[in-house]
Amino acid sequence: MSQIHIRKGVAADMPQVHQLVYELSVYEQAPHEVHTSPEQYVQDGFGEHPLFECFVAENEEGRIVGIAFFYFGYSTWKGKKLYLDDLIVTEAYRRKGVGMKLFDRLVRYAAEQGAQQMRWHVLDWNEPAIEFYKKIDAELDPEWITCKLSAARLKAWAES
Repeated sequence: MSQIHIRKGVAADMPQVHQLVYELSVYEQAPHEVHTSPEQYVQDGFGEHPLFECFVAENEEGRIVGIAFFYFGYSTWKGKKLYLDDLIVTEAYRRKGVGMKLFDRLVRYAAEQGAQQMRWHVLDWNEPAIEFYKKIDAELDPEWITCKLSAARLKAWAES
């Protein structure tokens, strides 16, 4: 395996980042659910008020082979939290330590930034990811249920 370098993502990386997000959506059998674009990532992540940050894993040829896509939030109980939205490693680089390198950098960054907690979700059928998280001694919390409102539901609510 080539040498992997972890660095902060920049606007010019967003086409490759978006490609990895799409690759994940295919793996999760939901490519029709991806409504973002590289241009939207640039707008939302690198403007006056960035909504997210990311770390990228880059091989020695300069190709991005993994990402950790995250943002900070705030909890009334815990304070500052880092939310990992996606940790993605392209298939050819899985099980070679790339995910662990990204995760390690992200945890260290959360600590540097004074985060009191780090959270993320994992699909209940994604056994490789669940095993990875168990291996790093993450707490898999069965008490919490993810709730969401779709864009259509948000619009309908706002119009009522």
